Amino acid sequence: MAPSVEATGPRSLPSAPMTPADPPSGVRLPRRTLAGYALGSLVTGSFGTVPGLLLLPYLTDTLGVAAGLAGLLVLLPKAWDVLINPIAGRVSDRSGSRTPYLIGAGLLLGVLFAAIFAGPFGHGGAAGAYVAVAFLAAATAYAFFQVPYVAMPAELTDGYAERTRLLTWRVAVLALTILVSGALAPLIVDAAGGGLTGHRWAGACVGALIVVGALGVFFGTRKADSRIPTSSDHTFRVQLATVASDVPFRGLLLCWVVQAAGIGTMLAGVQYFADHVLVQDSGSTFLFAAFVGPALLVMPVWSRVGARAGKLRSLILASLIFAAGALTLLASNVLPAPVVYAVVAVIGCGYAGQQVFAMAMLPDRIAADTARTGRGQAGVYTGLWTAGETLGLALGPGIYALVLQIFGYASSATGEAAVQDPTARLGVLLGFTIVPGLLVGSAVVLLRTYDDRVRS
Repeated sequence: MAPSVEATGPRSLPSAPMTPADPPSGVRLPRRTLAGYALGSLVTGSFGTVPGLLLLPYLTDTLGVAAGLAGLLVLLPKAWDVLINPIAGRVSDRSGSRTPYLIGAGLLLGVLFAAIFAGPFGHGGAAGAYVAVAFLAAATAYAFFQVPYVAMPAELTDGYAERTRLLTWRVAVLALTILVSGALAPLIVDAAGGGLTGHRWAGACVGALIVVGALGVFFGTRKADSRIPTSSDHTFRVQLATVASDVPFRGLLLCWVVQAAGIGTMLAGVQYFADHVLVQDSGSTFLFAAFVGPALLVMPVWSRVGARAGKLRSLILASLIFAAGALTLLASNVLPAPVVYAVVAVIGCGYAGQQVFAMAMLPDRIAADTARTGRGQAGVYTGLWTAGETLGLALGPGIYALVLQIFGYASSATGEAAVQDPTARLGVLLGFTIVPGLLVGSAVVLLRTYDDRVRS
């Protein structure tokens, strides 16, 4: 049974934002809570990575769906999430407890994820429509897991630095999940014979990983001391208007959306880049290992950088590292494969910092809003945040599919990628390098309205 509000022990809210001279408020979180919360990244990392990695190639190269239509089928279910996420936030705000959503929606998501790649209709239009419907159902379940999950840091601690510590643990597990799910899923497809059978096995294995994450975060945080503010009595429209009037949050959110689109574009292009630019066996697996492995090692470095430079400057630095690495990959056709992997490792280091600081800045804005208004609107904030992330990650495959369509990429229904002409291969390269690099790098301009000197 989920703990009641009384069982979680709500604490008093801060009466005013902290300044840089103030000591971090709140006590240090126990390792059980840090680890338990971080395990939720097995859910968010798997669902955020594997569909972006496998779904578009699955539609174009296994089900025989045209690239443009495949991009639309991937985008539309995610567009639905943009609408449902704020509603999920409002519902969880008013429920008094986040944990029932973690276990209920998380377990349902594991089942629905396996269903996406079940392939009961073989190839063609009916198969593509089935994928869209199953993806829509899974995305809905994901919304009711992700929104309460992302709201929790602002309620688990009121310490500015402690939120960074909590999110550092989360992003470390997130990076590991991306490595495990992103690298192993293509290997499982290949080991099971590729095509429909291979994708069914991959879907089932990743679905099981999601179930493990849902159980882990539920049992790891259900007894945590959580300060859940009293939910606002204002209408949903008034709450949305209040959040929209938060100018620093608005800039941070827009940056997050654009950068998510860039990351989603690169993620969608991994398999295509491996097949048509690197032309190496298991190239996508090596790319993922190069991307995520070093990121795990640099998390302590980013933590120290954040403590010294602040979250805002650190986010900008990490974003520019990502962008510079992506643009360097434009020369992949003439670079040796080890050099390409080394550049991807640099991109991964930038990605790790971009994720941890952006996500650590979100609970700061939630706490500032609570201190200013006295109302609990964490779910509304995180609903908009996750809706924006969902939109960005959905736009990524759509953008990449559009680039492929423009450059004449040829689809296949054999389970193997068709041989592409030089123009199509150029599209594969540009979609994987210059598009994500420009999106992630240019998005930092949107942070000009964010003031990191006021800490909540």
